[in-house]
Amino acid sequence: MGEWKEYKLGEVLTFQRGYDLPKSEMNGGDIPVAGSNGVIGYHNQYTTKGPGITIGRSGNIGVPRFYEDNFWAHNTTLFVKDFHGNDEKFMYYFLQTVDFTQFNTGSAVPSLNRNHIHELSIFIPPLKEQERIASILSSLDDKIDLLHRENKTLEAMAETIFRKWFIEEVRQEVLLGDVVETTSGGTPSRKYEKYYQNGTIDWVKSKELNRSFLLKTEEKITLEAVENSSAKFIPANSVLIAMYGATVGEYAIIAKEMTCNQAVCALKPNDNYPYTYLYLWAKFMQDDFLNLACGAAQQNISQVLIKQQQVCSDVDTVKQFHSIVEPLFEKLKQNEIQLSSLEEMKNVILHKLINNELNINEL
Repeated sequence: MGEWKEYKLGEVLTFQRGYDLPKSEMNGGDIPVAGSNGVIGYHNQYTTKGPGITIGRSGNIGVPRFYEDNFWAHNTTLFVKDFHGNDEKFMYYFLQTVDFTQFNTGSAVPSLNRNHIHELSIFIPPLKEQERIASILSSLDDKIDLLHRENKTLEAMAETIFRKWFIEEVRQEVLLGDVVETTSGGTPSRKYEKYYQNGTIDWVKSKELNRSFLLKTEEKITLEAVENSSAKFIPANSVLIAMYGATVGEYAIIAKEMTCNQAVCALKPNDNYPYTYLYLWAKFMQDDFLNLACGAAQQNISQVLIKQQQVCSDVDTVKQFHSIVEPLFEKLKQNEIQLSSLEEMKNVILHKLINNELNINEL
């Protein structure tokens, strides 16, 4: 294994500020215009040959983006003008490990100054090791991307059937609250560390609802926390809907028994109304929930309001629908489990990369 050496960031990458291009002057060609948060439009000219990297300079600062082909680097970004012989893809992954917010020079709008980040001390390996690390991480990314695209296709197939059976075709309806049990949760007191320390019970917050299967949560709580709060156990395959603030209407299926906070409403599936139907119902109801949200400080919906919405009363049709789409959801769930494993593997590699602990022979 080659020796990792210390450099200034500016010795291995030369950054330059991008070029202004008003939205009104983007003429819709096939060249992506790279903004601080990704592609913001298309043009017929490029400023930078691919492969290349940008990081956010203004607004959304420091987030690296990789462009395989030629692109226009917008003035809200810094782009790599010179890689100094280093591997482009490796440097893209390496930059993902750097916290550029520490170099923020803006007050109202976050900003990066290239002269400041050029002084950052970093450790990187020789080129051959860069190429091998980049190849491994790229392979993981390819697998992750493939699974995401497959899941998108699987859900679209189920959604098409749901739309045809329950949206386009008029059916008799009943109140959700009359046929499906709902519940909400609570937040154990933050005054007691013992409620969170060494917790083993998944505790869902509304910001985690991911429009898919939720496999695990950011925070876990203890059994004592459940017993001394409004948090309660919710069975696997329950469909969760966010009720408060910016996340109103977001939804997910929990893959195992979990608990949740008070900002989440849980729909518990049953024999007549399985999770496949409830999940797609929540998806099609999202815009309605946004329109129904009300409140002075923030826009909210309530569990009572959710229970007052209509669902199909023809349970035989709902059951038939479930039998058709359940294999799609099972495959989607298995893909999510695989995605979680791949993303965890990638994060471990990146963590070791930034801490100069990566042994190429371990990969």
